[in-house]
Amino acid sequence: MQYSEIMVRYGELSTKGKNRNAFIGRLTGNVTKALHEFPQLTIRPKRDRLHIELNGEDSDAVMARLRLVFGIQNFSASVAVPKDMAQVHDVALQLMNETAPQGSSYKVATHRSDHTFELDTNGMNLNLGDFLTEARPDLVVKMKHPDVTLRVEVRREAIYLSTLTELGAGGLPVGTAGKGVLMLSGGIDSPVAGYYALKRGVDIEMVHFFSPPYTSQNALAKAKQLTAKLAPYVGSIHFIEVPFTEIQETVKAGVPEGYLMTIQRRFMLRLTEAIAKQRGALAIFNGESVGQVASQTLESMVAINDVTTMPIIRPVATMDKNEIIKVAEDIDTFDLSIMPFEDCCTIFAPPRPKTKPNLDKTRYYESKLDVTGLVERALAGIKQSDIRASDEFMNQEQDLIAELL
Repeated sequence: MQYSEIMVRYGELSTKGKNRNAFIGRLTGNVTKALHEFPQLTIRPKRDRLHIELNGEDSDAVMARLRLVFGIQNFSASVAVPKDMAQVHDVALQLMNETAPQGSSYKVATHRSDHTFELDTNGMNLNLGDFLTEARPDLVVKMKHPDVTLRVEVRREAIYLSTLTELGAGGLPVGTAGKGVLMLSGGIDSPVAGYYALKRGVDIEMVHFFSPPYTSQNALAKAKQLTAKLAPYVGSIHFIEVPFTEIQETVKAGVPEGYLMTIQRRFMLRLTEAIAKQRGALAIFNGESVGQVASQTLESMVAINDVTTMPIIRPVATMDKNEIIKVAEDIDTFDLSIMPFEDCCTIFAPPRPKTKPNLDKTRYYESKLDVTGLVERALAGIKQSDIRASDEFMNQEQDLIAELL
């Protein structure tokens, strides 16, 4: 069957009252970015639906991208039919023959926005039900939880028929909850934290610390590829590379071993806050899970968070590792996260870090360093790029990693 449009139904937008139009506008923009590789599409937002006219584009490829866009409850591939009941019958039967095996249960569900059409909602349901009973006597009418629902949309320009409805990603359109920055490592947890931030409507930008020559191009490519895995949920994600070599070398040379990790993390947080303010972000996100490693005990969090008053949000804070791994597998970041490219969080990790660092001692050791100068030089060396939801980009990154392996 050649489909003519994808009909998108909104998710939590229905609860947003006076802000509904702003949410629909944001979702439309996100869908447009996610589908930028399909130039023939026409996207038409309405109050209760988003209509994506295919104009010859591949419906399967378009729907594969739509599955990842937050703010969508479900969507259906539909066929536009002229307002002639003989043609409506013909297309309805084709759709049912393709999607309703022998003995299936079904119902007809009509939505009529064109009230000038000769049949009202009940009339259309009865008309098509009677026709299908005669054309497909093997089918069983079932109003609750049928195997197949024939959806009918009567609009001014045509009648739209569909039998396949897919669940969307749910959540809120990215950007409706403001902007945040995510401290992206190369591990399992931070991409999952990013996924959850996106799902709640936060427009995240990635902040990744790298320390050449201690960290290789492999690690940087891996971080970009992890970003590319999340980019389809929004269309594109801003990626910020922060040079961290000088800071790590300075901290290692001037701070007692047990406090290396704590003070390194304090520098990371200072830099992330400065970048967040430059980029207009309102909060910092990270992948910390309480008690998972030395830097994630409550005592360590107190000592590290001491350098900022910006909100720090930890979406996976109370999840155990197996729960986080399950989500990482679902969003296809797990296999990439476990690739053995060391990031700057691990290369200078002391063998016995303090799990309960003393805040006064932390401040004292740090006071011996040129904190302001180190931060300013790191900020001066940042590099920025936009990573889009593009198969071409993802393939290039995969090729790079394979070559470096």
